[in-house]
Amino acid sequence: MYQALLIIYLLVSIALIGFILIQQGKGANAGASFGGGASGTVFGSAGAGNFLSRTTAVLATIFFVVSLAIGNINSHRNNVQKGTFDDLSQAAEQIQQQQPTAPALENKNSDIPQ
Repeated sequence: MYQALLIIYLLVSIALIGFILIQQGKGANAGASFGGGASGTVFGSAGAGNFLSRTTAVLATIFFVVSLAIGNINSHRNNVQKGTFDDLSQAAEQIQQQQPTAPALENKNSDIPQ
C-alpha cells in the first residue's frame, strides 16, 4: 500500500509539473500561440486553457490527498503498543544495569583538583 502510494505520488508530481509547464502565462496572447488555429486544434475551439487548468486542478488535488495519506501512514508507523514514551525510562535503566561499571582510576600526579 505504502509503495503504491509512493509510485502514484511520483507519477502525479511529474504530470503536475508537466501540465504547469505547458500552460501559457497571461502575457502570452500576443504572437503565435498554442491552439491558435481555432476549432482545428487538439483541444477544440475553446482552446487548451480550460482543459489544462482543470487537469492541473485535479492533479493538484490528487497530489495533496496522496501527500496527506503518506504523512498519515508515516506518523503511525512503528508505534509501540503500550505508548511511545512509556518504556523509555525502563529501557534506559536496563541499559545502565547491563553495562559493567569500571572502577575509577586514581592518578596521583593529576593536575586536576579534587
